[in-house]
Amino acid sequence: MSDLVYVGNAGIDAPLDRGWLLGHFKEPDDPRHSDAVEVKWGVHPRGDERPQWVRGEKRTALLVLISGRFRVEFPERSVILERQGDYVVWGPGVDHSWFAEEESVLLTVRWPSVPGYAVARE
Repeated sequence: MSDLVYVGNAGIDAPLDRGWLLGHFKEPDDPRHSDAVEVKWGVHPRGDERPQWVRGEKRTALLVLISGRFRVEFPERSVILERQGDYVVWGPGVDHSWFAEEESVLLTVRWPSVPGYAVARE
């Protein structure tokens, strides 16, 4: 890809890379490649959950609810995102998991973009 501009649709592009639109995992010549930040358009059916907790997190994350009802679990508390625009931010070292209480769409931004943390597909 030699063009420095990419125009896409999150609903179409997101399923191609587990929801991730931007980050270290894109090809180096793709304008969506970044070692600084990752962006995800997450579409989760009701009952979807992260099968394993993320432990030893090295990044900061911002999760913004677009629609639905979504619970983020931390060791000491649960956070419910239920109104459009509700968000939660956590920093390095904060273990977490999540559960879609209703069908939900979220925008996630993480930084920096580093390999790891992906749950193996069965």
